[in-house]
Amino acid sequence: MSTAQRIVRCPTCGGDSVYAPSNPWRPFCSERCKQIDLGAWGNEDFKVPDETPPDELPFGDPKEN
Repeated sequence: MSTAQRIVRCPTCGGDSVYAPSNPWRPFCSERCKQIDLGAWGNEDFKVPDETPPDELPFGDPKEN
């Protein structure tokens, strides 16, 4: 078994992070970065835009309506 540790980029700060069971915050480098990411989720900073048309618009191809 290899003794080399896998190093990944921390999603929050971009620094090096050990991706192993020895790092309780993986893939983050620290508890601080993990909490910053959790706060961003709580603030809905990561929400995906909804491309659903409003209910008042007709369905189908607008060129046919």
